[in-house]
Amino acid sequence: MKKRVYFQPLYFLFWLLYFIVARGLFLLYHHDKSEQLSGGDIFYTFLYGLRLDASFTAYICVLPFLLSLVATLWPAFKPSGIIRVYTYTLLILISVLLSADLELYTFWGFRLDATPLQYLNTPGEMVATAATAPVFLLSLVTLALSAFFIILYLKAFDKKKYSLGNTKVVAGSLSFAYLVLLVLPLRGGWQQIPINQSVAYFSENPYANHAGLNMPWNLMHAMLKYSKSSSNPYQYMPEEEAEEKVNSLYAASGTVDTTAILKTARPNVLFIILESYTAKLVGHLGGEPGVTPNLDKLAAEGIAFTNLYASGDRSEKGMVALLSGYPVQTITSIIKTPKKTEKLPQLSKVFKDKGYKTSYYYGGELEFANIKSYLLNGGYNKLVDKYDFDPSTYNSKWGAHDHVLFDRVLSELKQEEQPFFSTVYTLSSHEPFEIPIKPKFPGSDNEALFRSSVYYTDWALGKFIAQAKKQPWWDNTLVVLAADHGHPLPGNDANHLPSKFRIPFILTGGALKSKGLQVNTIGSQTDIATTLLAALNLPHQDFTWGQNLLSPKADSFAFYVFNDGFGFVTPQGALTYDNVSKQVITQDTAVTANQLELGKAYMQHSFGDFVKK
Repeated sequence: MKKRVYFQPLYFLFWLLYFIVARGLFLLYHHDKSEQLSGGDIFYTFLYGLRLDASFTAYICVLPFLLSLVATLWPAFKPSGIIRVYTYTLLILISVLLSADLELYTFWGFRLDATPLQYLNTPGEMVATAATAPVFLLSLVTLALSAFFIILYLKAFDKKKYSLGNTKVVAGSLSFAYLVLLVLPLRGGWQQIPINQSVAYFSENPYANHAGLNMPWNLMHAMLKYSKSSSNPYQYMPEEEAEEKVNSLYAASGTVDTTAILKTARPNVLFIILESYTAKLVGHLGGEPGVTPNLDKLAAEGIAFTNLYASGDRSEKGMVALLSGYPVQTITSIIKTPKKTEKLPQLSKVFKDKGYKTSYYYGGELEFANIKSYLLNGGYNKLVDKYDFDPSTYNSKWGAHDHVLFDRVLSELKQEEQPFFSTVYTLSSHEPFEIPIKPKFPGSDNEALFRSSVYYTDWALGKFIAQAKKQPWWDNTLVVLAADHGHPLPGNDANHLPSKFRIPFILTGGALKSKGLQVNTIGSQTDIATTLLAALNLPHQDFTWGQNLLSPKADSFAFYVFNDGFGFVTPQGALTYDNVSKQVITQDTAVTANQLELGKAYMQHSFGDFVKK
């Protein structure tokens, strides 16, 4: 008899092997798509998918490991039979789901998730979908997969084959250690960000990324958040009325030749996203003077948009609003669902289609909030993140400092083929506001630290721009500067206040003809992509949630969301609304009842579009 403490690692290995075989079956079943992948891509589906496999394996192992621990402390307890039944049951259940996933992927183009739950009240649709499935083949797959691993478990992994073989203290200590160590694969490792689908994404080919997903992990993840995103909780009026009201907001009152602002028709585009840059600290927007002198200088050299609002208050939400021109959701985020982001337009796709080289630079972890899957869906040629930098350049929480990031961008753009579209995302002005230079402002409270961190990023930005102006590519480059979101500091703004959401948006660079202009039109982050593409005379019809802020409008507006509420800003003023209490929170004097109805319509129609994606 073998030692009992060997059982736990072997049991973990058993399930890991099961999911590796399951991925092989998926690739084999969809051989027509798999044949289009290179040998390297197929290898990477297994390599990148291994962390999700290990994560779900760890969930499965919790109960057997706990029972094994109890058995070491209470020798009379014999858990072998319980673990055997538990294992066989899961093998059959997961094999059924895996077989269903094989065929459903053919129709849906995404791995099994909570979507079938949407059809529980319409079983006819479920039956219709299953009617064309090769039931015999799928049943055979289920039977063969289940039987093979049941026999394998019985022959080599059954706990009854493993005796105690150790002292009670040693066996108990090891069993406890195995149980505790499950935390690592559960969350995907030591890193700050818990594991998500992004870890399996490595390719511009969606099928390759989908093959890397662990189906039961994907299903579990979707079901946990299903109740928050499977239906539209914001039903204020008939959908046709809501759609009509929203469409009226985007009815242009005139057009303008925005190409007149550029010296060249095909410039490079450098899109810089500034972490947490609130207008309250930006001098040219009426904020505190002296915090962003370089940004203020760039505004004076270019076109400054003075009434721009973030669409949400989270980094991953702001990114989608900026790069896809898509509205933010209150209680979830579209970026967390890769099958939905696949359907979004992205600036990188437009530029890549026009022959631009595309790149994305970030000093932090791209797996945060599924950002990597979103960017790969956008087809970026090159992604650079935390792990491409020397660890000595990291702050303690997020990644490489901003001046290190900008140095990397400057170095690589020297060799970049033109025209290029490059996105750069800063991070040092994120909590805990750690910076590698002496703080500019006195104090050790969060407000002082935040103010100094914004100053540091501005310093790094100014240093970068000064060097960029010396590069051959500068005169043919348009620089876009915008924040991912605002911030409650300074002043500890309440979650809903417009001042928390107001941010800078600047067009500058050597390719810009018009300089020193201010645009006072009220707009949202969702308008930036449309404005940029219109200025470059590039197609932007897919960015349906944006308006060209350089074009005359009958009305200008900004819509943003916070935790289950929204704000709506127009020239008449701002109002904020709580969707839980169904009450207005704040409302300026000149705001009318029609503005509230427009805000409700936008809330309803935008979230409804998200649900349908």
